[in-house]
Amino acid sequence: MIEPMVHIDNVRLEFSRRLAQACSNAGIEEHGRGVILARKLGITPKAVSKWLNAESMPRPDKMTELAHTLGVSLSWLQLGEEKLEAKGNAELIGNMQVWDSKTPLGDDEVAIPFLSDVRLSAGNGFICDTEQDKGYRLRFAKSTLRRYNVDPANAKCVSVKGDSMEPVLPDNSTVGIDCGNKTLVDGKLFAINHNGELFIKKLYRLPGGGLRIYSFNELEYPPREYTEAQVLEQQITIVGRVFWYSVLL
Repeated sequence: MIEPMVHIDNVRLEFSRRLAQACSNAGIEEHGRGVILARKLGITPKAVSKWLNAESMPRPDKMTELAHTLGVSLSWLQLGEEKLEAKGNAELIGNMQVWDSKTPLGDDEVAIPFLSDVRLSAGNGFICDTEQDKGYRLRFAKSTLRRYNVDPANAKCVSVKGDSMEPVLPDNSTVGIDCGNKTLVDGKLFAINHNGELFIKKLYRLPGGGLRIYSFNELEYPPREYTEAQVLEQQITIVGRVFWYSVLL
């Protein structure tokens, strides 16, 4: 009866060590670490304190969000598998390669438009035309898109500009957007159009039809809240949900 308890304690201890390491790599100092993570994840500091002190572990949905927030792979954070990603790295969910028209696509491959002149702002915004397409493509596995319920016809890839989504999405990160999925899910990444400017942010619903727009770099870019009337007045609309992202070091 003792061995299972010892095993559980060891699992929690190892997780807490990986969590502390990931926080340090993400630039989150030890002092106030619990409060900072709690704000980013929308939970209580007490819950985070239990993770850091090896008293408990996050439930699956929070474990995934925690890994994305810290810019590490889920399998490493949860199980200790693979290697810790370097600061700012994002998890790659599928095989992606640059494609040109001279290279034939495989049976399980599809070319997704990469809009090189369109930069979703993760800072002060960038006015752009989402229809611009100069023929650049990124090659994805069809099986990957099916797994994430993405219709290739609705997928676009763009670059991210600015530092408001660091450490998860540094400047010049590449994101894949499912323009066919505009359903708001709390805590997920979306591309939004705000008065003609494009941003990539985490979104949360507010009572009465309002919207909370959240950046990972919360210290420099505090969350913004909009009433339903302000959402309509400022023409805040969802362009699509982010289904993939990649970072070049």
